[in-house]
Amino acid sequence: MKKSIILPALLSLLAVSCTDFLTKVSPNAIESEYFFTDESSLQIYTNGLIRSYATEIKDLLDADKYVDAQAWDGEYLFFTGRYGVSDNSSWSWTSLRSINYFIENMGAAETSPTIMAHYEGVGRFFRAMFYIAKLQRYGAVPWYDHVLDPTDEAELYRTRDDRSVVAAKILEDLDYACKNCLGDDKYRVRSTNINKYVALGIKARFCLYEGTYRKYHETDPSKGTPWTAAEKEEGNMYLRECIKACQEIMDSKLYSLTDNAAKRQTQYRDMFTNADACAYYTNEFIWARDYDEALRVNNKEYSINDYLNNTGHYIWALNRDFMLTYLCLDGTPFTDRYSGKDYYSATLADEIKDRDYRFAQTVRTPGFKRDNGTKAYPPNLACAKTGYQPVKWLTDAIKDEISDGTYSDVPLIRYAEILLSYAEAKAELGECTQEVWDKSVKLVRERAGVKSIYPTTADPYLVEYFLKTVTDPVILEIRRERGTEFVMEGLRMQDVMRWHIGERLIMPKTGIWIPGIEQNLDLDGDGQPDNYVSAKVVEKSGINVLAINHNGSSLSSAGHYLSEGDHGYIIAYSAFCSGYTWSEKKYLYPIPSADVTLNEGLGQNYGW
Repeated sequence: MKKSIILPALLSLLAVSCTDFLTKVSPNAIESEYFFTDESSLQIYTNGLIRSYATEIKDLLDADKYVDAQAWDGEYLFFTGRYGVSDNSSWSWTSLRSINYFIENMGAAETSPTIMAHYEGVGRFFRAMFYIAKLQRYGAVPWYDHVLDPTDEAELYRTRDDRSVVAAKILEDLDYACKNCLGDDKYRVRSTNINKYVALGIKARFCLYEGTYRKYHETDPSKGTPWTAAEKEEGNMYLRECIKACQEIMDSKLYSLTDNAAKRQTQYRDMFTNADACAYYTNEFIWARDYDEALRVNNKEYSINDYLNNTGHYIWALNRDFMLTYLCLDGTPFTDRYSGKDYYSATLADEIKDRDYRFAQTVRTPGFKRDNGTKAYPPNLACAKTGYQPVKWLTDAIKDEISDGTYSDVPLIRYAEILLSYAEAKAELGECTQEVWDKSVKLVRERAGVKSIYPTTADPYLVEYFLKTVTDPVILEIRRERGTEFVMEGLRMQDVMRWHIGERLIMPKTGIWIPGIEQNLDLDGDGQPDNYVSAKVVEKSGINVLAINHNGSSLSSAGHYLSEGDHGYIIAYSAFCSGYTWSEKKYLYPIPSADVTLNEGLGQNYGW
């Protein structure tokens, strides 16, 4: 009978608010001595954590909706000068209590030492995941590795631990998970469980972040003071730990890129739209969220197709400056085809000629079709204001736009990330030789149909794109590859933050080139006009733009053309949001004012 009340109580524990958990009664109320009995009970508890941390498609997209690659059609308060400490309300520690409770009480279960060590590794993996998010958002935070006693005021109201301390604790937890989590087939089935290789993948991601963050940031943003010599040297240590984690995954031979030369024009997108991807891409998906149509387990919150096509969602549209980074199939930069900056006047039809196959598998291009190829769909300017309308994550079935959700599996760690993290860490240490390149970047690039060329000179377009912070040709090309491979996968904002290029986030977001201001446009390449565009010059925020009408619908409040005579390229509304600023303090969020009031010992991040 007692077991029957455990799961509701557990769910209640997982759902408590960030202000409640410090005053909860003893966690023994869920009677761990009765619940944690065997491996099955440990698995049930940790499955709940997996569902919390295995990100949904929409959450991945939302993590990147304000990045440099995306032209989100709406204001973002954080980018304005109006954002202050009272606007942040995400200082939640609820899930940490659930994780620490598990680690402290799982010892009641009766199973082998190997299984116990595995599940302790799973618990510590999730604690690391919790703190990685906190460190990346806030920098220095208090480290708690135990369930707090609500009467222990010294613990409840203590100061934050230094960023270096928190990072070291995260690495310690991940190392334990990498060593003790099991990696045999039972724990790797359909890539959904936490296992040795998932832990290694997250370790590689975290160590690359921390190592490059310390390299490209001159100061610790929590304190506003330069890193100490020891902290800077630790940055190199994290890069080497990234390499070790990637190398262990690569040496296991359990994973590889899915690459069928005959399917290179479709196989990339299939990873994000296939309802059975977890079964088909077992060699590439290290960790994934699995959906099942037979069991009606889907993304119930949102139909992702509706999210990508409904103008009520501040529709997704990619930024031209980013799209110009896609290489040509011969391995050369697209921008090299033009003199000066004439590439800005290339039409969409020009842009797709002999380009990286991921270009047409990421945004709608001439010839894109849905419903098993029976209906062509050009870019819809009413939805994607820049004209670069995403097809990555968009399934072919039209019915999915109005259904309760799609069943596409969600890759969370792919083998391609391991290869590129390995190459980037090596490059940052000056060790990305031709040999390293050939077993990492080359494989990813050739899977996209692009000839691999080991870089010896820096692409001037990339130097400008990354704000002249990097001139090393190898590092620049690896960054290019990360962008095109992982766009819309929730990794870009992390990259922008660690590379210290936050200024790119507030730059104008531009779109496709329109050769004339009043004409019929053939955007799907079938010889028939799809969109009629008329325009007139207007002044907005001190800039002359062309306010346009698209098929009779005015887009003057959202989509614009930058005036250059009788032609121009679309510029997204976000470029005209007043008060967009960037400063060093925005590499971290402020500690919410309510929490600082509760505990003055927390202090505040520098500049806030």
